[in-house]
Amino acid sequence: MAKAENKTKATSVSPESFIQTVEHDVRRADAKVLLDLFADVTQLVPRMWGPSIIGYGRYHYKYESGREGEFMMTGFSPRKANQVIYIMPGYTDHSAILDRIGKYKIGKSCLYINKLADIDLDVLRELITAGFEDMKSRYPDWKLE
Repeated sequence: MAKAENKTKATSVSPESFIQTVEHDVRRADAKVLLDLFADVTQLVPRMWGPSIIGYGRYHYKYESGREGEFMMTGFSPRKANQVIYIMPGYTDHSAILDRIGKYKIGKSCLYINKLADIDLDVLRELITAGFEDMKSRYPDWKLE
């Protein structure tokens, strides 16, 4: 039986040109801020993952089931409803940081914010840093792109 492949893969689309296509003015402006913030924290060049995720770094995963693939270490996506911040891995407890960040909703590996004005950017920087450092320790063979 063939193994399912991860549908979200790195592409050659420029993150900057993707951001220019974001229709919502606030989302587009916030995405430009996030582009710089993530680059500053990670010291990496961003890549598009699939049609709408801007990611930094990549790692190889392999589950006990045998399924394996590559995915970004951290990143974000300016979606229609909100900004989605991907803090990987989602099973790490960042509640002490999240208690100070401001208005948000959370999923397993996603932080959903309406606009950057709703949160403390210094605390977001701390959260991105914590998530990225955690990923580097879990996946020591991670890659820059």
